[in-house]
Amino acid sequence: MILSFEEAEITRRGAEAFLRNTERLMAEGEWNLAAFNLEQYCHLILKYKLLTRTGSYPRTHSLRTLIRILSRDNPELLELVENERHLHYIARLEEAYIASRYLPYTYEQKEVVDIYKFVVEVFKKYIERL
Repeated sequence: MILSFEEAEITRRGAEAFLRNTERLMAEGEWNLAAFNLEQYCHLILKYKLLTRTGSYPRTHSLRTLIRILSRDNPELLELVENERHLHYIARLEEAYIASRYLPYTYEQKEVVDIYKFVVEVFKKYIERL
């Protein structure tokens, strides 16, 4: 299914809204929802990048899969899944999606702040270069 530029922009705006919402949730001490919103930001911004490059994206919730697909034309992006430190954060983000929906897990402030810093200082910079 090929999506339009308008649909891609809706996806981008949704991703940015999840990141802004993360910041609000962190200020309110809602750590579980903040972690979930971080994952949603990453998920949607990767799909946005795929939409703008290929016109579609796979139906998956795996950030690793989306990163690997995007890296076919942007090999530097593989650093997010091949660098052990970065992969740790990508895995934690994937866990946040699963935990928020299916597991009785409680995130602590330090965890979410650490993941947030990775997303803003590392992940986002890789994505913005695409």
